[in-house]
Amino acid sequence: MEHPTHNPWKITGQKEIYDNKWINVTEYQVINPSGNPGIYGKIHYKNRAIGVIALDEELNIYLVGQYRFVLDQYTWEIPEGGGPLGTEPLDGAKRELLEETGLIAKKWTKIQDFHLSNSVNDEFGHIFLAQDLEQHEAEPEDTEELIVKKVPFEQAYQMVLNNEITDSLSVAGILRVKIMLLEKTLP
Repeated sequence: MEHPTHNPWKITGQKEIYDNKWINVTEYQVINPSGNPGIYGKIHYKNRAIGVIALDEELNIYLVGQYRFVLDQYTWEIPEGGGPLGTEPLDGAKRELLEETGLIAKKWTKIQDFHLSNSVNDEFGHIFLAQDLEQHEAEPEDTEELIVKKVPFEQAYQMVLNNEITDSLSVAGILRVKIMLLEKTLP
């Protein structure tokens, strides 16, 4: 089957369900690809997701621990956050790294772009590799109560394999860097 170049969904109506400064939720009345009526909900993100793999010369990675309200649990992740649409993703990556860890990197490489959950939202993510790190003072937002820890990269990789790190930006970034290490393509 060839990839269709047209949209098989037909929108017959829509209504905004919820809106705040981060997201907008819209419910669409649709005719689905099989010709049947239905509804479809879409979450529009007003920021892009940005994650940073901060890797030092000894192949240690910096992880951030915090309690995630939506999950109602504590998680370990790479430094990450949102970057306003229309701005450079790298600027957001630099800001998030400094805010959450106090690190400033002299060397930056974009390593992955992806959609986080394209069945219900349009959130797009970027992951950067930060190297040649300098420690400064962290500047967390007032909504963040963070613990930063430096661990060997292989330990973080094992945390992904053992489902101890489940955040999508973190999993994608750590797996991408593992492949780069195996292929010897790490900058």
